[in-house]
Amino acid sequence: MTISNESSFETLVRGRRSAAKFIPGIEIPDKEIEDMLSLTKFAPSAFNLQHAHYLVVKDEQVKLQVYEAASKQYKVKSASAVIVVLGNTEAYKDAARINEGLMHLGILNKQEYDMTVSSVEQFYEQRGDVFKREEAIRNASLSAMLFMLIAKDRGWDTCPMIGFDPEALRAALHIPDNYVPALIIALGKEDTASQRPRGYRKPTREFVSFNSF
Repeated sequence: MTISNESSFETLVRGRRSAAKFIPGIEIPDKEIEDMLSLTKFAPSAFNLQHAHYLVVKDEQVKLQVYEAASKQYKVKSASAVIVVLGNTEAYKDAARINEGLMHLGILNKQEYDMTVSSVEQFYEQRGDVFKREEAIRNASLSAMLFMLIAKDRGWDTCPMIGFDPEALRAALHIPDNYVPALIIALGKEDTASQRPRGYRKPTREFVSFNSF
């Protein structure tokens, strides 16, 4: 009998795959999605600004609009839910509200609070719109990865997707201008009947450098 030394987390990471096809007709309760997102909120974000916003689509008519915006990819139609992960390009404007609690708890005094808020706002404003967009996508993507691991841990499969028309998505879902669609996550139970073996994964020597490239 072989005893594996692999941790449950290692098993989870190795087991998570991008599902190419889902079993249609499987419902996922709103509460279950909310529970997963209540853990996702602990994902790292720059200055704790929490740039990510999750737009959960379960209504079949709305899902059909996402399906159209995503080049009619079947995985969108068959998924239990389609989750559009947005990044807020104006997240830095929440710095005051997000840090208020630290001031009220006495962890920051008023001067420290004002300096923190001012430095965060200047950090983004001085770097311009391209940086704000990059930061929105970067932080939303960090959050999305954690969500997919949590979903796998709860027995759900996911597929992150970038094949969509962002403007069609924006129009269909009434996404405000300051939010950028970073990716779509199709969520459901994978149909493994025609699952292919996992693709080639580079050994560490091909993607890891120390001290210099």
